[in-house]
Amino acid sequence: MVFLEKMLGSLLSGLLNIGKEILFAGLVFVAGIVVVRLAGKFMQKNKGFKKLDLSVQSFTRSLVKIVIWTLVIVSVVAILGVPVSSLIAAISAAGLAIGLALQGALSNLAGGLMILIFKPFGVGDYISATGAEGTVSDITVFYTKLITVDNKRITVPNGSLMNANVVNYSSEATRRVDIPVTVAYGTDAGTVREIMLAAAADQRVLAEPEAVVVQTNATECGREFTLRVWCSGADYWDLKFDVTDRVFAGFAEKGIQPATARISVVSENR
Repeated sequence: MVFLEKMLGSLLSGLLNIGKEILFAGLVFVAGIVVVRLAGKFMQKNKGFKKLDLSVQSFTRSLVKIVIWTLVIVSVVAILGVPVSSLIAAISAAGLAIGLALQGALSNLAGGLMILIFKPFGVGDYISATGAEGTVSDITVFYTKLITVDNKRITVPNGSLMNANVVNYSSEATRRVDIPVTVAYGTDAGTVREIMLAAAADQRVLAEPEAVVVQTNATECGREFTLRVWCSGADYWDLKFDVTDRVFAGFAEKGIQPATARISVVSENR
């Protein structure tokens, strides 16, 4: 009877200790959630942090979250009675396997660091790379997020971005607008140039370099003339659409029929 009482007492004591450990581990986990949120709010409100480049801000927020969660998980494991030294030894023993498994993740991490150092693009830039195109909304430790013009999100691994040709449409202050139009043979080239240059009379068009019209191609359907004007990067799309409308309106007024439609038909037949 005494033995049974001792055994029950030991069992209850053990369960109580386990319950305390689980409760404490749960509190630490909840505290970790709170710390992550507080760290995020602190960085968001900190004036010094706001002065950093947007790309650095995004990367730092992501890195801080990973570091905090790593510390929380290690603490929870230690509280639950798993020796941290044994855990580290097990991870070290499996280092090769983990390294191979995380090869892609490590490549993405290195890519993220390279993006911050060399800055081929930043948050807010419109880029095209690895078959994806959009405005950079976030640069995290492992991935870069793009928002397309039709408001879709594309997540691109940083490693892929650093090993690809990246076209940054926002890096320069000015851009050249090219508007190609193909007209039938026999159409007066002087009239074509006059109409296209008249369409470029827009306050958003820069005086230097000046607007020009050049013949850029000749096919079996006709000659291709391209209007080239320069503008501020922010005006690119609006100017392109407006000038294109004026070019075709000017052609219609003069009775000139662009041969673009016929070119596409020939292309499809081929």
